[in-house]
Formats: sequence, structure tokens, C-alpha cells
Amino acid sequence: MSSFGLKIIAIISMLIDHTAYALYGGFSFWNYLGRLAFPIFAFQIAQGYQHTSNLKKYFLRLFVFAILSQIPFSFFLYTITGEFLTLNIFFTLTLGLLSIFVFEKSPSKFLGFLFCAFCAFVASFLHMDYGYYGVLVIFLFYLFRDHKKIMVASFLLLTILRYIPVFFNTNFYYPNIILCICTCLAIIPILFYNGTRGKKMTYFFYLFYPCHLALLTLLCFFVAI
Repeated sequence: MSSFGLKIIAIISMLIDHTAYALYGGFSFWNYLGRLAFPIFAFQIAQGYQHTSNLKKYFLRLFVFAILSQIPFSFFLYTITGEFLTLNIFFTLTLGLLSIFVFEKSPSKFLGFLFCAFCAFVASFLHMDYGYYGVLVIFLFYLFRDHKKIMVASFLLLTILRYIPVFFNTNFYYPNIILCICTCLAIIPILFYNGTRGKKMTYFFYLFYPCHLALLTLLCFFVAI
């Protein structure tokens, strides 16, 4: 499967997830399908670092779209949760890419790992979408890119660990087990990646995120009416 194919799966998953929130005003069965999206996007960032011809433009593109996407993201989030204080996924992707860059350029791998941990902390502290988990998934996909079994194991372990506080909570919410499983299932299409780019539609995928959020915010408004 090409990079293009993976991105199509990711945006369809994301669209189902966000549309379900817009229509139901909260969590529903359809949101399980939305768990496939982020790991695939994270994998694409790790691959993008290796294959981009201009890393500076790659950073800039991610950061610009993080800024452009924040207003539609905040309005969409507010219509669903009543909160404004989360930064959209492009910020997380940018920080994940930065952690890879610094790790590669660091004179000491220890300092590189330390900087990655710092980026994970920043992602959670600034309330970025997916927080520390988002940065670490991107980093692990890059770190173990040449060792598939370790990459799969580390991704599954990190995903399970993310849900462990829920598993041991006395007020356990059983759908979290299914959310965990569905997130782990994202590794399946990732393993079918064949290293090719496929059809080039870079800006379509970047623009899709803020545009679909803006349209879904309008949908939320009309549903509320």
C-alpha cells in the first residue's frame, strides 16, 4: 500500500469520527472507527522525515496549517465539549517531527531521548491533541523504522499503557477497551505500506483537516437548531 492509500484510510477514519461527534453531540459507536486515523498520520510523519526533499518546508507547512486549523478546530471542539483549550493535531505532528530532527542532530543519543521526553511533556502541558502519546508514537515509528517487530511491539505497548489508568479505575468505562483495541488495529494497514508515495495530493490532505472541521461546525449549528 502506498503513502497515498494510507492517507485515504486515515482521512476517512477521521471524517467518520468527527462527523459522528457532530451528529450525535458526543461519543457513539462510529467513534471507534476514528481510532485508526492518528497512528497512520503519525507513521506518515516518521516516513515524511526520511523522504522529504526539503525538511525546512516540511516543518513550515505543518506549522502554518497548525495555525490555520486552530480556529475551526476550537469552534468544533467547543460545539462538542464546551472547551477551547486544546491545540489541534498539526501542533502535535510538528512537535513529533521536531523531536525526530533534534534526536538525529543531537551529539548524544541520551540528549536526543531527553529532548523527545521534553517534547512529550510539552504536548501534554499545552493540551495538544493526543498529548504525550502523540509525540511518542511518532518518535517510536521513526526510531524503529528498520525493525518492524520492535516497531509493532512498541506501538502496541505504548497504546495499551495509555489506557492502563482507565483499566484500573474503579469507575471503569468499558468502551475504553474497545478504543484501545481499535487504536491498535491501525498497525495493520501500516504494515501493508510498501514504501511508495503513490498519487501526489499533498495540499489536499493538509486542507482537508481545517475545511472539514469548519463544515462540521456548521453542521453542529444546524443540528442544534
